[in-house]
Amino acid sequence: MGEPMSISKIKNEIAKTSSEEVLNSYLEKINKSKMNGYSTVYDEAVEEARDIDKNGHNGILAGVPVAVKDNISTDGIPTTCCSRILEGYTPPYDAHVVERLKSEGAIVIGKTNMDEFAMGTSTETSCYGPTLNPWDTGKVPGGSSGGSAAVIAADEAPVSLGSDTGGSVRCPASYCGVVGLKPTYGTVSRYGLISYANSLEQIGPLANNVSDVAIMMDVIGGHDTRDSTSVSQKTNYQNALKDDVNGLKIGIPEEYFGEGIYPEVEESVWNAIHKFEDMGATWEKVSMPNTSYALSAYYIIAMSEASSNLARFDGTRYGYRADGDNWHVMASRTRAQGFGTEVQRRILLGTYALSAGYYDKYYLKALKVRTLVKQDFENALSNVDVLMTPTMPTTAFKLGEKIKDPLSLYLADVNTVPVNLAGVPSISVPCGFSDGLPIGLQIIGKHFNESTILQAAYSFEQNTDYNAGRPGEVE
Repeated sequence: MGEPMSISKIKNEIAKTSSEEVLNSYLEKINKSKMNGYSTVYDEAVEEARDIDKNGHNGILAGVPVAVKDNISTDGIPTTCCSRILEGYTPPYDAHVVERLKSEGAIVIGKTNMDEFAMGTSTETSCYGPTLNPWDTGKVPGGSSGGSAAVIAADEAPVSLGSDTGGSVRCPASYCGVVGLKPTYGTVSRYGLISYANSLEQIGPLANNVSDVAIMMDVIGGHDTRDSTSVSQKTNYQNALKDDVNGLKIGIPEEYFGEGIYPEVEESVWNAIHKFEDMGATWEKVSMPNTSYALSAYYIIAMSEASSNLARFDGTRYGYRADGDNWHVMASRTRAQGFGTEVQRRILLGTYALSAGYYDKYYLKALKVRTLVKQDFENALSNVDVLMTPTMPTTAFKLGEKIKDPLSLYLADVNTVPVNLAGVPSISVPCGFSDGLPIGLQIIGKHFNESTILQAAYSFEQNTDYNAGRPGEVE
């Protein structure tokens, strides 16, 4: 597939040819692709490219194709969360992030495949079928933003947007060998993101390199009055792109290198840490004692919020609707037929956790654990600048290998979910390979300190070549 594409290369191509020609070259690749990375391809985007060619645009993304996860609202383009229950739903408005992309001249090329309602780690629960990993089509691309990562690795889009509730940007970034950022909670507006777990999820960019992630953050970050959790804090993330980690203090949480970590993954991550040492950084081990409780707390909170959020999908207003003699029968049948197995499982578990007699026992206790996990991060980051861990404990696993065993899928998120509980920023960058499959390094920072983790990731990228290669031609 050649050299990985970047925003600057795309803009050079547009200058030499045209926006329309560049867009058509991507549409051609997508139409021939076996990856199943898109749930919807927006062919009308060609008109937008022609308009840019004719009238010009001075935005920093003028004519650049961007893929958008299928749970982010796009005016006039279907947004289904890859669920049968939202089939035929086309939003009448754009999400805040899509407005921002369009204002800078970006062209939405399509909606990317994902785990249904963002519930999964493998992009196997989509009603459109699984997305394949471009490095090995027998493997999963990670999830839930599997399509958003796979289309970049397969050179079917230069940049994309995903959402991250418990690792859903960083997991596929790791498995597909691309860069993915989960921003600090509140940094990017969630207006127009179809909710799964409001207190945990953030929209984040994926790209072939750290520079493009910083450009995307400059576009989509910032305050939005329509999102009550949006924080008024605007930073120029591109200013952070300096090749310098001299004096950087790195914390290594021992709990993130525990049971279940592949030896090859651990070795690659330690090699990366030693590379930082060679570049002038120092490291020390830190302890985060409540890490072992984070996964349980996360799933109770996420499923409880999902149970509440997904109550609105009842066949009354939009999407799929089953037949029924009365509203109760219709709504019950709609939800039974419209939601997939994993979504139903999470709704039921969440409803149980919130029910009378169990609220204190499960949900309230999970919220208390969340506070302890947040304190772990605050304590660990009080003496160091960043934390470094494996993004995922393993490389990409086989399609079908874990889908019948939900618990093993949940356990795969062990290193990513604590970050969402704490609300801190985290980036995954490629740091090695095992049997031809990419390995991700996770760099975690303090609240609203994306600049530090971007600078660390950028410096690592400038001094290594893990993101230089791309999968060979995939049949």
